[in-house]
Parts: sequence; C-alpha cells; structure tokens
Amino acid sequence: MLLEVENKLHYLCTYSRANFMKRNIFLWLFIAYMGSFFAPALPAQEIARAKEVIDSLCAPRMHGRGYVGKGDRKAADFIYKEFQKIGLLPFKENYYQFFKMSANTFPARLSMQVGKARLQVGKDFIVNPIARAGKGRGKIWRFDTLLLKDKNAQELFLKTDMRKRVAVLTEKEFHELLALPKKVIEKIYEAHAILQLSPKKLTASVAPESSSHPYFEMRQVTFDSLTAPYLPKQPKIKYRLDAILEKNYTSQNIIGYLEGTAEPDSLLVFTAHYDHLGRMGRDCYFAGANDNAAGVAMLLELAHYFKANPPRYSVAFMAFGGEEMGLLGSKHYTEYPLFPLERIKFLVNLDLVGTGNEGATVVNGTIYKKRFNELLAINEARQYLPKINARAQAANSDHYFFWLNKVPCFFIYGLGGISAYHDIYDKPETLPLTKFKEIFGLVKDFAEAMK
Repeated sequence: MLLEVENKLHYLCTYSRANFMKRNIFLWLFIAYMGSFFAPALPAQEIARAKEVIDSLCAPRMHGRGYVGKGDRKAADFIYKEFQKIGLLPFKENYYQFFKMSANTFPARLSMQVGKARLQVGKDFIVNPIARAGKGRGKIWRFDTLLLKDKNAQELFLKTDMRKRVAVLTEKEFHELLALPKKVIEKIYEAHAILQLSPKKLTASVAPESSSHPYFEMRQVTFDSLTAPYLPKQPKIKYRLDAILEKNYTSQNIIGYLEGTAEPDSLLVFTAHYDHLGRMGRDCYFAGANDNAAGVAMLLELAHYFKANPPRYSVAFMAFGGEEMGLLGSKHYTEYPLFPLERIKFLVNLDLVGTGNEGATVVNGTIYKKRFNELLAINEARQYLPKINARAQAANSDHYFFWLNKVPCFFIYGLGGISAYHDIYDKPETLPLTKFKEIFGLVKDFAEAMK
C-alpha cells in the first residue's frame, strides 16, 4: 500500500512540474487523495441508498413528478423528509420556497386509433405539450409540397373543407409553412387536429400554455407502417384528449444547508431539479430516472457526506421545481435569494448523472478555466472518468440564472450509456448508474479542495 502511495505521489510530482497550475494545487490534491485513500468515493451501502431514492422518486405514486395529482409536491415532500433525516438546517422556518407558474396538463382520457389499430401513448405517439382538449374522428390530410410553389394548388386547397380533417405534417413541413401565404396557413389550421411526424424518437416536453388544437406527435416510421395497408387511400384517425391548463399552480423549491467550520459566511452550493414531465393520460407517466432522480440522489448523498464530514465553508443544497417548464424554480430563487448571491463561492448543478461511462461534460468549463483545470487535475489523479469535456455557457439547466447573476458555476452531466431522455424508457430498472459513484467522488473532492 505504501509503495502504491509513493508511486502515486511520484506521478503527481512529475505531472505538477509540467504544469504551473497543477503545481499550485499539488498540496491540496495530495491531501484530498490521502484523505479518501482508505475509503471508496461512495461505498456500496450508499449506492444502495441512492438507488432507493431514485426508485422512490420514479414510483407511480409520484405521477412523474409533474403537475397531475400534484406529483411535484409529493416529490418535494419526499425530499423535505430526507433533508430532515440528514439534519440539514433551513434558511427560514422550513425548507420550502414556493412560487407560482402555469402548466398545461393531460390528466385523464387519452387515446388514438389509426384505422383499426389502437395506439399506445408514449410508445406509439405522444401529446404535444401545447395541445388543448378535443375528441373526434377525421380523414388524414397530408401536406402537399406543391402548396409551396404552385399558386393554382394553393387556390384549389383553399376550397378544401378541413374541419373534419387531421392535418399530418413532418417537422420539416412545419418549418416550411412560414413561406406560405397567411390565408393558406389559416386554412391548414382549420383542421380539427394536428399530427406532427418526427424522423427521430418521441421526445416529450411540458409547456405553460395551450394552443387551439388537439396536437399529437408520432414517428414517421410508425405512421408509415400504420397507413401502408390502406394505400392508396388513407385511414381515418380517431382520438380523445383531456387537457387542463393550470394557470396559477403552486410549485416549490426545497433548500437546506450545513454550516461551515471555518468560513461559514461563504457557501458552496449543490443544485439538482426534481421535477419531470408528469402524466400523459391515465395510463402513461414519465419516470425521469436519469432526468433527474439521479441528480437528486447525488444531491442527497453529498448532503449525507458533508453532514458526516463538516465542511470548511457552509454548503447549501437546493432541489428545484419547474426546471422542465423553463428553469422557473432556479429563476425564482435568484430573484428572491435566501442569502446574498455574492456569498456563493461556487455552485455545481447536477443533472443526467445516471450514466457517465463515456465521461462527463462541464457547462461553463471554458469560462471558469482555473476551476475546470482543478477539476481535471482531480480526475487525472483519481481516474474517476475516462474524459471530461469543457463546454461554453448554455441555458440548459438550473445553473443558468445563477450565471446570469455572476455566480461562478458548473453544470455537470454524464455522457454515454442509455439514450432514454424525455420518454417512457427513462426508468430506474434500465438506469445503469455506470459512473454515479465516480461523479460523486469528483464533485466531492472538488468541493473539499476549494480555496
């Protein structure tokens, strides 16, 4: 064991001579290494505990942590109790920070039939997030590219009765609509329902508003296979959609902290959003295991660790709601902070950390280069991940509004593994947690080495 330590020390010394920055951080890097040498980054029992958290957050009773059945509040209550068990301190009378939002929801009946085929929501089709309620049965109207260049075709189309039609367009054709005369576009939107065809997988989302149509999405290959037996004719589409626009919905952030032992007025902050896409009809919900039950599980494991290993700086743990709706929870926090944002020494946002077998990407890595190099040095010393990519700023998770408010921050997400994202396949039983403990170790060491 001593020989292994000496070899590692020799490697670090050699490496540090080749790089001035790493020479400056050699001492704390070696101390951090020795401090964690005798224990794994995340022992097996902690991995089991993280899996239990992911299972709980993805359970059917959480309704996909969306806004049907107050799934987001059920998830928030679960996290609140975990904060209590760990012994985190609240900044105010409790851990909650409430905010208002709008949410378009699909809580009840939802069905689609093409010809004689009854389709399965999530697998065969999904609802566009801005869809309104509706039911009906209509003939398929396929977009004709002649409309883009032939005025005679346009005039003929304007005589078409679209009121009992389902307008079917590809993603590309939706973009091409902008080149059409206004009266032609308006005629298309007289259709009773709209079906958008995608060349890729079905990727669901949420929205704070609704449009004027029942609006569905389907893969192009699925549509082609369903309609092929009827060619050259087209089958009818029958559908039913219940939708409710919640205009004044109350959601919440859950925020706690541990007081630092040496510099309690400075804070390290860890964040992760707990909300997801919720339900799509009675029979379909989106579990969101990687996005972002895994991030919440890591947030809680960091809280467990720093409770047992009191930190130099105070450490805040923030579980945000409304991320999928447009980063609303974190935006609200930066507008109504519980302590001055200037006190944040550094913030690390955790999202999509359930994989990582191909490494990780660090948003803002090209901006905060010194901190990114520190992260790289830790990774090279401990061999946590096969690679770490630096990315520029992106408004793709809850770090964004902190960055706009000049808070130094990273957003870390894993690479590789399962491709499930915003679909029904992002579930605990298929989430590999390939590099969960390694990402945990990287983040923990980075925080403990912070100067």
